[in-house]
Amino acid sequence: MSNQATHGGKIARGLSPKAAVHFNLKTPALMEAAISRGEGQLTEHGAFNAITTPHTGRSPNDKFVVREPEIEGDIWWGNANREVSPEKFSLLHQDVLRYLEERELFVQDLYGGADSSRAVPVRFVTTNAWHANFVRNMFIRPTDEQLQDFVPDYTVLHAPDLEADAARHGTSSTTFIALSFANKLVLIGGTRYAGELKKSIFTVLNYVYPKQGVLSMHCSANTDGSGNDTALFFGLSGTGKTTLSADSSRRLIGDDEHGWSNEGVFNFEGGCYAKVIHLSPEGEPEIFATTRRFGTVLENVVVDPLTRVIDLDDDSITENTRASYPIHYIPNHQPDGQGGHPKNIVFLTADAFGVLPPVARLSPEQAMYHFLSGYTAKVAGTERGVTEPQATFSACFGAPFLPLHPYRYAEMLGEKIAEHNVNCWLINTGWTGGPFGVGSRMKLAHTRAMVAATLDGTLVDVETRTDPIFGLEIPLEVPAVPSRVLNQRLTWSDPDAYDKQARELALMFRDNFVEFEDLVPDAIKAAGPQG
Repeated sequence: MSNQATHGGKIARGLSPKAAVHFNLKTPALMEAAISRGEGQLTEHGAFNAITTPHTGRSPNDKFVVREPEIEGDIWWGNANREVSPEKFSLLHQDVLRYLEERELFVQDLYGGADSSRAVPVRFVTTNAWHANFVRNMFIRPTDEQLQDFVPDYTVLHAPDLEADAARHGTSSTTFIALSFANKLVLIGGTRYAGELKKSIFTVLNYVYPKQGVLSMHCSANTDGSGNDTALFFGLSGTGKTTLSADSSRRLIGDDEHGWSNEGVFNFEGGCYAKVIHLSPEGEPEIFATTRRFGTVLENVVVDPLTRVIDLDDDSITENTRASYPIHYIPNHQPDGQGGHPKNIVFLTADAFGVLPPVARLSPEQAMYHFLSGYTAKVAGTERGVTEPQATFSACFGAPFLPLHPYRYAEMLGEKIAEHNVNCWLINTGWTGGPFGVGSRMKLAHTRAMVAATLDGTLVDVETRTDPIFGLEIPLEVPAVPSRVLNQRLTWSDPDAYDKQARELALMFRDNFVEFEDLVPDAIKAAGPQG
């Protein structure tokens, strides 16, 4: 590898490197560098595995937005967007520059947004070859011709092993993810977890696109291939976005982040970032196959030190094991990353309390209510201190990544649902027969059958019953699903216990929605649980 000329004489504003800089190396060269530099290990079938401990997930409490006059009126300040002063950010920026200037660097020029008319050019500068390959997997790769004239709009300076000084830099800890929208600059350090790179750009696009009239969404998407039958799957981590959108009978547009413009839906990314704990070739064959391919980046997967065989069932490092791979590793992907206006929207929840119906049709008002609620439930063992199911509400199914107020996104979604007459559904991929620890997880085969029935129109006109507590319209029959499964109360051995748990969850919904009550019309407030 040689030190290549920088575009315009500078890698990034203010950065003057003293060591080698490697521009836009392709995957084989990046993997060679990662191995030779001891950044991780090659596994039996050619995937690369990196260990990112102690950080094996995102650090939401360490994300900051610079409070700048140009943007401060736009930002949803609070837990999702903690503020840092321009002065503190400048100090952090200078320290990051000094750190990077002394080290070998890997630069990748990539796009966010598959719609070429709206693509946002981003330059990533990092000290690790494997992180460079991660972003190369995850974002949209320019052609060699496009690289000749590439000019970044946003720049990410990534110093994973540089720790912040909280007093000096205004951070909460040694970890930092700091965004300056005015300067179009992102600083990341104190963590090797690669998901921070991905989600920092998602946050950027969640700011940029709504200002262009494009709804940005934390969802997966697929299509029948005609371009006229697109489906969106909203959901928090662990609810099944990646699994259920990777359907062998449909084409995958993307597994996590999308925009919805006046022309239709487009992927923000050029790759997928799948959870792989307990992944099996029977349940998720397309995703499983990617863990055995050269170029895939695995994170925190346990690997046999002698055979280099990976163990996807071993959670001794973390439950949040991951695989990053380019989307073309999924055989039935949509090559241009775009689809028409959705016909169906599916909200996914993994209800560990075991009371939400496996499938229900939502009115437009109910869709808005559940979009703003963004409900799922954490289960015991997934996070330190979680010993029983805990309700989690994340507005728009992605609150940590929303720079603008959630109602801005919800209003846009409501307008698009009405304009395009979209069918909306709630699907519970969580527990049945009782809560976590008593009942069992919904069978994936049943969930897939429910999804198929929503997308092919089978459930549009079927007979339904109204749930007395949640007010949801529940189909009485779904092909290939036992009718008893569709009625959660009947799956519990103690119906009274079900009623008590359902009322408790309904109260959690109502308590959470208080923050939106002054913003939404009465019809949306009335669309939530009433029991």
